[in-house]
This record gives sequence, C-alpha cells and structure tokens, in this order.
Amino acid sequence: MDLATLIGLVAGFGIIIYSMMMSGSIGMFVDIPSVLIVLVGSLFVAMMKFNLSSFIGAGKVAAKAFAFKMDKPQELIESVVELADAARKGGLLSLEGKEIPNKFLARGIQLLIDGHDGEVVRGLMERDKDLAVDRHKSSVTVFTALGDLGPAMGMIGTLVGLVAMLSNMSDPKSIGPAMAVALLTTLYGAMLANMLCIPIADKLKVRIGEEEMIKSMVIDALIAIQAGQNPRVIETMLRTYLPEGKREVKAE
Repeated sequence: MDLATLIGLVAGFGIIIYSMMMSGSIGMFVDIPSVLIVLVGSLFVAMMKFNLSSFIGAGKVAAKAFAFKMDKPQELIESVVELADAARKGGLLSLEGKEIPNKFLARGIQLLIDGHDGEVVRGLMERDKDLAVDRHKSSVTVFTALGDLGPAMGMIGTLVGLVAMLSNMSDPKSIGPAMAVALLTTLYGAMLANMLCIPIADKLKVRIGEEEMIKSMVIDALIAIQAGQNPRVIETMLRTYLPEGKREVKAE
C-alpha cells in the first residue's frame, strides 16, 4: 500500500468533509442531480474519447496508484549479481530452473538460456518494456481527460441550475434547489478533478518512471550476463541507477 497516496486521499477529503460539517448539516452539500451531471456525465463523456477496453483497463491500472508491488532496486541488484556469478562459473545453462521472483528478469534469463544473441534479447526486452509503458500511459490519458472533464461538466451543471432558477423566479421555493444544483456541480467538478483524477494521473506517471527504470536495469543486466562480465562490474554498473548516496558497495 502506498501510504502517501492513501494519506493524501483520506486527509484531503477528510478536511473538506470536516469543513462541510462545521458549516452546518452535511446533507445540504449532497445533491443527486449534481452527482449525476458531474460524476456520471464525466464518465460517459470520457468513454466517448477512448475505446472500451482502454477505458476499463484504466480503472485496473489505477490500483497502482494505491498498491503497487515493485522490486526494490537494491534487492534486484543482489539477485542479478547471484545470477551473474552462477552463469560465470557454470555457464548460462546453470541458470535453468533457478527461482527468479521478477517476471521480466525471468523472461530475459530464459531467452539467454535458449541461446539467443544479445542483440536479439535486447530488442525483445526493449519492445516488451516500451509496450508496457505505452499501455500505462494510455491509462494516464484517461484520468487526465477525466480531470479536464470534471470542471467542464460542473460548469454545464451550473448553467442548468441557473436556467432552472431563472425560469421559475415567480416561485420562491424553486430558487433554492435550482441554486444548489448550480453551485454544487461546480464543487463536485473541482473535487473530482483536483482531488482524485489529476492526482491519480500524476502518481501513475511516477509509477511508470519507476517501472521503466527497473526494466532498463534488467535489460542492462541481461546483456552483461550474456557477455560474461564480472559480477562486481555488473553490480557497479547497475548501482549507477540508484541515488548517489546508495551507490556504495559494502565490502565483503
């Protein structure tokens, strides 16, 4: 679970709800027509901009903003060094059957065991990485679109409420509900965009960068193992991906 995302989401909405409660009954901030216009309307309009599979897939990818299991770079480097050491001593075939938690690394090791040339392995793995990044960027685009549509649908709801209010000025009782729709749709639109969709899109961009770095590390490691480089040289090379303060190799 990503604590930053969870804390930000809960605290952000918590502050707004608490402020509503201090202003009076929270029920006065709930309006079904406003919800339909902003939330449901934004979803359907966004659906028009993408194909159905991309739209549904974006919801699945959004889970990565809250819970995303990724290998720690330091642990991945240790695993690669062990594999490189085994390959240097017993050849690439000695890696057959070894348990490798990282699926991307496992696929690459299998390609090496099968005897593929280094350039072929690099090409296949680079293509795999690029296609995964493209799929995730498509999901980012969906949430960015929802972030743009939220305020726009809120404005449409505001206009609907104003028209309803102005057309019934002779009936004082109808002015309040119509004005509520006008104002609450703007509120819902701003909350949908700035407190949910845009933050999720930005967090997914961070996740894409992290995943791309891990897969680039794996590709460099595979080529180095295939070339028979010294495990310590491979370790030093991979540690260049880490922040400056974490690059030192502990002496054995």
